[in-house]
Parts: sequence; structure tokens; C-alpha cells
Amino acid sequence: MNVILHLGLGSFHRAHQAVYLNALIASGDERWTLAGGNTRADMADTIEALRAQGGAYTLETISPAGEHQYQRITSIRQVIPYTPDLAGLIAQGAHPDTKIISFTVTEAGYYLDDQNRLDWASFADLRADLAAAQVGQAGNTIYGALSAILRARMQAKAGAVTLLCCDNLRHNGERSRTGLLQFIERLGDPALLQWVQAHTTSPNNMVDRITPRPTPDVRERVLAATGVDDPAALMGESFIQWVIEDRFIAGRPAWEQVGGELVESVDAYEEAKIRLLNATHSCIAWAGTLVGYLYIHEGTLDPAIRQMAHDYVTNDTIPVLDTPEHPCPIDLAAYRDVVLARFGNAAIRDTNQRVAMDGFSKIPGFIAPTIRERLARGESIASVAMLPALFLAYLQRWHRGQIPYTYQDQAMDPQTAHAMCEAADPVAAFCADAPLWGDIADDSRLIMAVREALQRVDAFVQSHHQAA
Repeated sequence: MNVILHLGLGSFHRAHQAVYLNALIASGDERWTLAGGNTRADMADTIEALRAQGGAYTLETISPAGEHQYQRITSIRQVIPYTPDLAGLIAQGAHPDTKIISFTVTEAGYYLDDQNRLDWASFADLRADLAAAQVGQAGNTIYGALSAILRARMQAKAGAVTLLCCDNLRHNGERSRTGLLQFIERLGDPALLQWVQAHTTSPNNMVDRITPRPTPDVRERVLAATGVDDPAALMGESFIQWVIEDRFIAGRPAWEQVGGELVESVDAYEEAKIRLLNATHSCIAWAGTLVGYLYIHEGTLDPAIRQMAHDYVTNDTIPVLDTPEHPCPIDLAAYRDVVLARFGNAAIRDTNQRVAMDGFSKIPGFIAPTIRERLARGESIASVAMLPALFLAYLQRWHRGQIPYTYQDQAMDPQTAHAMCEAADPVAAFCADAPLWGDIADDSRLIMAVREALQRVDAFVQSHHQAA
């Protein structure tokens, strides 16, 4: 039996990668199964529920038309409990049956700057993991966990393994591999570095399915519809997509038999998803929070917010992704409309809190590339500038303690963020931040565009409050 070890048994993995493998097993191909666990002491109740149920759980999907479907997912055959030494994960990762190690740890969990270098100075947990690894201990970051697993695998002579990053990170395979190799190099373990370079591959892939954090009413609907009281139940939209570069060093499941798209390069799909879907999602979450909405669909159905999102995609993003020199194989206008229809699905009840998180990694990852390319071509950035302006307005609310929920951002240094908001010119301070903007930080055109966009954001918020 071939095993995929997955690090991070959160909602997205269980609504996406586990579903594809479940479909393959249901078709009669039982050559692969999943084992999984977490590298941090989180989701304890869900992990315990999954363990009690033998890894099985119920997935509810809801279409934009409101159609509910329920499916029992049984592809996770081993749930590994968390221990600080990650002993269970290391043992499974070092087993010869494990052919793929996949992971979902959120975009901010890779600690890379705009030059794909590990940002050691900004992240204490990264430095702590390095110190732990230097004395032979596992860590909580993806690099600390992977280096411990791969060292054990090397020592066990368990053979080659594919490392499959499934997060919303541009060039996710290449970038996660770059971070891992830098971590091992800093660790000072040349034997491990050489082994990883020779015995692993890291395919890029693009993943897509909106999966809100489960709420108690999901469990209630699952019980009413199926008769099963499932504390690990979760919900997602009916849409699902997975595009994967076919570079697996130790074999892979036949995902193409169940809807997976195996390709030579994911670049076009990745850019469309990151810029048209992920960036638009953040735009709607930040704007919706500013005017008091709780859910993504409320903002999407608000004409002013929908227009911001539509203009960002249409005016500034599609023109840089689809050019005469490099035509895009995807109908981007149609993709835009599908995305907005998905976001308007009221039944999903995806929260602004979930989507608004990690702005300090989403600005450089999702939004700055469009600004950079527009500026390089001497073109207007008026529409795309609305997105960082919305985030700055959101950040100023957070600074004043006026966000009605806890804002989570692994890439944010709170002291730096507060200093931006307290600056004599917050726009200039925000636009000068190198981790956010890279080589366009402090560009006068960026500052001017964000300043003008922030005025439009303020007018938008004021008009909503007056209407209310």
C-alpha cells in the first residue's frame, strides 16, 4: 500500500486533496491511502474526533443554486496524534510505504521574502525551529517538521519521496523547496541537503475550493440529512479544481481519473487563481468588514464592493495576464464571472474574518505583482490600488481596536503595523514597507495611487454609514 502523509489536517485538505483520493478509492483503485496529522497543537477536538471515527468524516457541499450534497470521506486511514517531538509524523514519513509528503500550513507559513529568501530576522518561530533542529529536535514550522522527517527517512534508507505543497502560494512547489533547502543549509547538515536534493521532487500545483471554517450548524445539518452525528463534519462549495505538474519521484495516484488535471506547467492556472480569485476574495473581505458585513456573500452582493472587485480584475489584471505576446489559455473574463458567482453563494456563509487574515503575505503574493507589471508598462494602477487601500483602511481599524473579530496574520509584525498607522503619513509608511512591496516600495506612483484610492475607500465607507 502506498501512503500520502499529509501535514495539516485542516478543513481545506479534508475538502480537497482527501476528496480526490476518496473518489479514486471509490472507483476501485485502492493502491493509495492517506495518513495525516498536525505539526502544531491546534484543532485538538477535530483531530480527536477524526481519530475516534477512524479518519472518516462527512463533507457537505453547497452549489450556488443552493443544492446540498453529503458525502462520507474515508480516504484518511491513519490520524496521527500531535506530540511535541512529532514522533508519529516522523515515523510515518520515514516508512518506505510513504511516497508523497503533502502539506497545507497557510500562505504565511513559508516565511519567504520577495526574493524567495527565508526571513530569519522577522520570525522567532523560524529561529526557534533552527535551534531545535541543531540539537536533533523537531519543530513546529513546515521546515522544522520536514527536515526532521527527511533526516529520519534518509537514515532509514526509505527511498525517494515527493514533497507536495498544497497552499495558495505562487510556484508553491518551487518556493517551499527553496525555503526547505535554505533551512537545511543554515542548519549545517550537508549530508541531508545533498540527500533532499537527490531524492525529492516538489511539483507546483494549483488548488481551489472555498472551504469555510466549520460552524456548529454544519454538524446539525449533517445529522438531520444523514443521521450521523459527526463532530468532524465540514462544509465547502460544490466547485473543486486541482491542477498538478506531473513531477513525482516515487509514483502518484491516478488523479487524472477523478478530475485532477496533470500538466507540464501550472503557471497560467496559478496566476489566474491567485490574482482573479484570491486577491478578489481579500478585496471583498476587507471592504465588507469596513462596512459591517460578516460574510463574504454579503460583500459580493453589495453593488459598490462588487464593482471594486470587477474593476480590479477587468481594468488592471486581465490586461497583464492576457497579452498579444503571451496569450492566456484561460478565458479570464468568464473565470472572473464564475469567481464572483461562487463568492455570492449565500449558503456557504464564508466569513470575512477567515478570508481577511494574513494581509501581510497576501499583499506581496496576490496584489503587488499586478501593480509592479502595470507600472513597468507605464499604465494606470487606479483599480488595483483599491485593494491595498482597503487593507490599509482595515489595518487602521485594527490599530484602533475597531475590527469586530480577532485578526490573524502570521507574516505581520504588530509593532511595525502599529507604527505604520501612527506615522504622520500612514500611506507613505505603508507604501515604503519593503516586505510588502519589494522593489516598488516607496515608489511615488504607488504612493499617489494608494493615497487617491484611500480617499475613494473613505468615501465608500462614509456613504454606507449614511445609508444605514
